Amino acid sequence: MGILMEPYYIPTSDSETEFTEKRSRFIGHVAHVTTEEQARDFITAMKKRYHDARHNCWCYILRQEGIVRYSDDGEPQGTAGQPMLNVFQRQGITDVVCVVTRYFGGILLGAGGLVRAYSKSAKDAMDAAGISVVRRWVSMDIPCDYSRFARLQQETESAQGIVTEVVYGADVTLKVLLPEEGAQAYRQRISDLSAGSVHPVVTGEALRSVPVS
Repeated sequence: MGILMEPYYIPTSDSETEFTEKRSRFIGHVAHVTTEEQARDFITAMKKRYHDARHNCWCYILRQEGIVRYSDDGEPQGTAGQPMLNVFQRQGITDVVCVVTRYFGGILLGAGGLVRAYSKSAKDAMDAAGISVVRRWVSMDIPCDYSRFARLQQETESAQGIVTEVVYGADVTLKVLLPEEGAQAYRQRISDLSAGSVHPVVTGEALRSVPVS
């Protein structure tokens, strides 16, 4: 299997959230991107969509290029882009772009209020998008009799694996994905539990994202 790959975390989907703070509307957007061009295109699209808003603050983090950027877009320095960025850095999220639009409601929030509002908007949007882990998985087929089926499902979940398909016949075959670093121990565990009568068969490897929240 070669060198083990470090898992990393990305948004599961795009999202939009909104709340009002002292009559100011904050609209948060999160999207998954993999290049700076995609991130910039997303920011441009949001600025166009909300062209009449007072502020369109943004940030993005790109794993492959090691790029981190943010903008306060006219808000006092350090009150918008950086707090938004911190939300994703704390959760270890990468390949992400976030734009928070503010329609000013006429009441000043102060520096602390702005930091809290922009952080909340980014966090709400991230929560709505969900988090997926990207890692290399080992795919296996596990033929077994029906009496062992439920136990094998439990063992797969305990090993942070995923049952992707169940094939029913005279016996049952579970098709599973296991994190590569735990695949060998999982095979040994299944063999031990079944006294050697169940043999997981490795069918390949796959790099994919799987939702974790």
